[in-house]
Amino acid sequence: MRILLVEDDAALGEATRQSLRNESYAVDWVSEGERALSAIESAPYDLIILDLGLPRMSGLAVLRVLRARGDPKAATPVLITTARDAVTDRVEGLDAGADDYLVKPFAVSELHARVRALIRRRNAAASSELVHGRLRFDQVSRQARADDQPLELSAREAGILEVLLLRAGRAVSKEQLLESLCAWDTDISLNAIEVYVHRLRKKLEVAGIEVRTFRGLGYCIEKPQ
Repeated sequence: MRILLVEDDAALGEATRQSLRNESYAVDWVSEGERALSAIESAPYDLIILDLGLPRMSGLAVLRVLRARGDPKAATPVLITTARDAVTDRVEGLDAGADDYLVKPFAVSELHARVRALIRRRNAAASSELVHGRLRFDQVSRQARADDQPLELSAREAGILEVLLLRAGRAVSKEQLLESLCAWDTDISLNAIEVYVHRLRKKLEVAGIEVRTFRGLGYCIEKPQ
């Protein structure tokens, strides 16, 4: 899962980015509203964490521009973070299209919980667990199990499995996998994606799950029967 963090406080931004990366999210971090809009234009995000008190272009302005878009990116979940705790500020942010609101200073554990909830909501899932036949994958713990036996997956393999399960029945290109898994400062090639898929394919055999390759289109896990 890929997250865009928009935060102008350097210390808080770095701490937040690192905490999310420790949870196996790919995180891009920008400190200005204009750069946030450029990032949204150039890459797909599963969630945006948006500070309201940005220099020059406010977080509310960014949010309004995003929600006014005429494409699927307009529906990207947005979690507002701000030091403003007045009810009127919260109402203004929610009315502008925010999905949730977190007042600074906040506990890292609460941030992570709200991120998980918003991503589940976007995927229309009440549970954090993805089930496909004999395979179960928990999006919170990042653990996969086949017939209740744990599968040893690397963070990259788990990320690819998550994307393929969420898009079961549809081909996912190597470029899409790369965009979902990697932040700007992560140097991974398309050839590396092939290696991760090859390893994942072998590990899923025990669960009877096949990762199919569609030449020119990408990889696919068929929908369960």
